[in-house]
Amino acid sequence: MIVAVPGSKSVTARALFLAAAAEGTTVLRRPLLSDDTDGFAQGLVSLGYDVERATDEWRITGRPAGPARQDAEVYCRDAATAARFLPALAAAGHGTYRFDASPQMRRRPVAPLAEALRSLGVDLTHEEAEGHLPLTVVARGVKGGSIDLDASLSSQFLTALLLAGPLMAEGLRIRVTGIVSVPYVEITLAMMRRFGVEVGRDGDTFVVPPGGYTATDYPIEPDASTASYFFAAAALTGRTATVPGLGTDALQGDLRFVDVLRRMGAHVETTAEATTVTGTGRLHGLTVTMRDISDTMPTLAAIAPFADGPVRIEDVYNTRVKECDRLDACAENLRRQGVRVETGRDWIEIHPGTPAPVEIACHGDHRIAMSFAVAGIRTPGTTFDDPGCVKKTFPGFHEFFATVRTEWGV
Repeated sequence: MIVAVPGSKSVTARALFLAAAAEGTTVLRRPLLSDDTDGFAQGLVSLGYDVERATDEWRITGRPAGPARQDAEVYCRDAATAARFLPALAAAGHGTYRFDASPQMRRRPVAPLAEALRSLGVDLTHEEAEGHLPLTVVARGVKGGSIDLDASLSSQFLTALLLAGPLMAEGLRIRVTGIVSVPYVEITLAMMRRFGVEVGRDGDTFVVPPGGYTATDYPIEPDASTASYFFAAAALTGRTATVPGLGTDALQGDLRFVDVLRRMGAHVETTAEATTVTGTGRLHGLTVTMRDISDTMPTLAAIAPFADGPVRIEDVYNTRVKECDRLDACAENLRRQGVRVETGRDWIEIHPGTPAPVEIACHGDHRIAMSFAVAGIRTPGTTFDDPGCVKKTFPGFHEFFATVRTEWGV
């Protein structure tokens, strides 16, 4: 079955930043339409950028000198990309910019980014808890220079600084420790290249030249994290899911989730145009490190009870500081379903079992809801306390997934 997955959230957010920072007008084709990307686009509008949006095409007129407005209030909703990328963009301009977000996003850290910007001379203050939103940036441009960055909680802090580097007078040299989700950084570097900036790299040091970006015409590829739900569903049910647009040249590292399904027994084929997963009717247990594809950890955790042996997922501490503590949320829901689960600081081990139908506690997290919806194929009667939280990345997920199930006959 052909599954038309919506555009990538990660690519859309980066493209919005790059388009806003570039000289000229950028056209984004097939961007993701979700609460997160809408929040990011509205954030740009609040800062004074010209953003024109149609269904499948967005046009952004860039301002290399920074926001058009000298004073602005930006509400980032639940979007970590907006909360972490937009302050770095605003810092390159001239004015006073206040950033706030939902209670959920207020709980998530921004300290590594704030500390890095301060070390570059940016006047940045937190109104309440240090290292969290709300924060205010009094921008006077950024000279640039050399900084050290701890990227162990999220690669988004590194991405925000990489994206902002070309807007700094002297460029930026970043020495990174503890980096997680490396494929997301690779997305950033590849997209910066498309907008005319080549980042140098020497081991853990990134060198970003000054000079700015050039507008371009940019197609957004399908979201690989979202595709994981349909690939997992195919593996779980013995059906076939083909996602066009996620082929051998795809930017997103989360496509590597299909390698995990291959190890569990599914058939996987990736061509230049698409990736196909076909279930074989059986899933094998395994031990897997998911540090670089941690957004797909809940997908695997939810279907793990149906494997023929334990599934142990390691090196996923950073999932504890996402929309919720995803490691504990998965463990809690699985235990409520009667599945034996053990957890540690950065790992979870799930044993084979027959999950009982319960109401899944989503914790306001789109990935928990979508992951357990997949497992719900094998557990009729599964319900959700907050099914609407999927609006963050895929507003029509439940209806779309029901259509897929109908076509598969499951």
